[in-house]
Amino acid sequence: MRAGEELPPLEIPITRTLIVAGAIASRDYQDVHHDAELARRKGSPDIFMNILTTNGLVGRYITDHFGPAAVLRKVAIRLGAPNYPGDTMVLTGTVEQVDGDTATVRVVGANGIGSHVTGMVTVTVPSGGAV
Repeated sequence: MRAGEELPPLEIPITRTLIVAGAIASRDYQDVHHDAELARRKGSPDIFMNILTTNGLVGRYITDHFGPAAVLRKVAIRLGAPNYPGDTMVLTGTVEQVDGDTATVRVVGANGIGSHVTGMVTVTVPSGGAV
């Protein structure tokens, strides 16, 4: 783990199933996350991913890279362009700072219309943890 290290990109196909399953798993029953007709009536072209699903995908991206011993200490993200079905979100990351066994990683998740998520994740990888 070193400052400037780039994490390999992770491509995530945005499917209706992913969007709806994420909303159900996080108990977010807002209609814009599962009912296309009601989402359109509210001005959206389709259903879209909720922030809790995005947060989980960002966490997965970090722990997939740093290994099962990695502990997320802080996740500070901001949403931008919606994730709609049929698109692909590509997560990328750069280690910004390292302090002992703790790193701060800048994460961006981009889709076909822009940056869906941007933020910083602080992760601790205990000695002997995979990297």
